[in-house]
Amino acid sequence: MVSFLIDPLFIRHDVVTVYNLIEFCKMLENLKKYHILLASKSPRRRELLGELRIPFNPISLGGIDESFPESLPKEDVPQYLAERKADAYLSMLKRDELIITADTLVIKGDRILGKPHSTEEAKEMLRLLSGSTHKVMTGVCILTKEKRISFTSVTEVRFAEITDKEINYYIDNFLPMDKAGAYGIQEWIGCVAVDSIKGSFYNVMGLPIHRLYQELKQF
Repeated sequence: MVSFLIDPLFIRHDVVTVYNLIEFCKMLENLKKYHILLASKSPRRRELLGELRIPFNPISLGGIDESFPESLPKEDVPQYLAERKADAYLSMLKRDELIITADTLVIKGDRILGKPHSTEEAKEMLRLLSGSTHKVMTGVCILTKEKRISFTSVTEVRFAEITDKEINYYIDNFLPMDKAGAYGIQEWIGCVAVDSIKGSFYNVMGLPIHRLYQELKQF
């Protein structure tokens, strides 16, 4: 007969972990009536929403028009696009479903920097950001059949001077093409180029998770 010795400290740790998880879930108990959907292809947004420990399903609807009026103030564009994405799902949304959409843009001066369309455009964006401060703005829309909450989160990011050699290395070895402003703060470029930030780090990653948590408590 084989016997096993189980460390009482392990049992205690496991029990505490389960207890804490149960207590955490109570903080968003109001969401139990909803089937939560995250309308995003972004693995970063999926990862960040997962940190809230609430069950959700990622979905993606292609062909959404992401254009915006030229007269729209650039600070309003991310929220406008997040709402536009949410509206694309509204007709198919069930009464017990809650959908979250988001759009992140980089603002440098009077320019809006979205995702680069080529490596040359990515290089041009990073040269523009080098040695200066820019804003990362994420618009978020939370939508049900009965309620809508929209907001924009803003983070100021200061880049140190970066060389063409560093820019080329980043573009050749990482994934700038699916990111607004052609960079991911959680990647190598964030370690060597980001001098300081003012605001939410997670907002720069693509989802202001603290603000989202606060807003979800209102549903």
